[in-house]
Amino acid sequence: MPPAIPPAERLLNLVIALVNTPGRMTKEQVRASVAGYGDARSDEAFERMFERDKDTLRDLGMPVLTVTHAGHGDDIGYRIDTAHWSLPPIELTAAELGVLALAAQVWQDQSLRADSTRALTKLRAVGEAPEAHDLVAGLAPRVRAGGDAFAPLVDAVQNRQAVRFTYHAATTGEVRERRVEPWKLLARRGGWVLLARDRDRDASRSFRLSRIRGPVRPVGGPGGFAPPTVQELAEASRAWMGGDGPDRTALLAVTPQRAGALRARATTVPDNAVLPAGAADVLAGRDLVAVPYRLDWELAEEVVAYGDAVVVLDPPQVRDAVVGMLRVAATLDRLRPPGAAHLAARHDDVEEARGA
Repeated sequence: MPPAIPPAERLLNLVIALVNTPGRMTKEQVRASVAGYGDARSDEAFERMFERDKDTLRDLGMPVLTVTHAGHGDDIGYRIDTAHWSLPPIELTAAELGVLALAAQVWQDQSLRADSTRALTKLRAVGEAPEAHDLVAGLAPRVRAGGDAFAPLVDAVQNRQAVRFTYHAATTGEVRERRVEPWKLLARRGGWVLLARDRDRDASRSFRLSRIRGPVRPVGGPGGFAPPTVQELAEASRAWMGGDGPDRTALLAVTPQRAGALRARATTVPDNAVLPAGAADVLAGRDLVAVPYRLDWELAEEVVAYGDAVVVLDPPQVRDAVVGMLRVAATLDRLRPPGAAHLAARHDDVEEARGA
């Protein structure tokens, strides 16, 4: 005897049948032609199964309509009204589709990359601006994969389930088990960071996924802790980012038609702006752009990504940070260790020493 079809598969079969029926399907037709309903042992069992499935589909937001035959009031059928269920036509601008293309490039994990690529292909197929990705040509954000810790932490954040894992701290070199309440996963500085409440320390902490050793194990069941308040999450984010810091303005010399992300958040150049000596020569053929920022190193990392398209005129500390990064980058080929894993660990040491 063949095994019974699972309820979820039976529901999917019913959706396919009711969406594709040219007019309507009676209960008898459903029982005879939709896989899963022939497993009912009696008429009463089929009635209960079908009514329960209809209610489930309606709870999921699918408009299952009852259609009565025009000449026979007791001849009842069913169909799904796709006109009220389908999404309206998607009309994405070139800029919107370009931003989605950049977001899809972030995912380097194989499974997530495949899903994001398929989704983007579908959006380009129905959008009005298939050439939109050209608007962001040359930008290629990258976030290293979160490893084996990423998937269980995503589930733990969603289910509000505490977890435990072994963590190698960069500042102290200590390797010990941590029991945390995971709040949020952030992609920043080329890697993944978990914001969480450390139960042993009774305080918020941040953890780089690349420094988690071994498996992530659940502690207790789902719903094991209250979600963080907006204030708690904001304070944890600020602490990880390196403090509040006042908003400041940097003056940049930017090549025309380059550094679109910087230009997008630019403000008016202050009337009292003081340019350093030699700025006129740097600005020849470039635009003077004022960009607000909070952290020196964060803006420096962004500027470095644009290569020679952006030159920092002010403040000096951001310019010095950019020059320092470029000098390090120029020596990477000579300093590269034999193992890529060792290089990634050195990268994490530098990042955490700066306040990660």
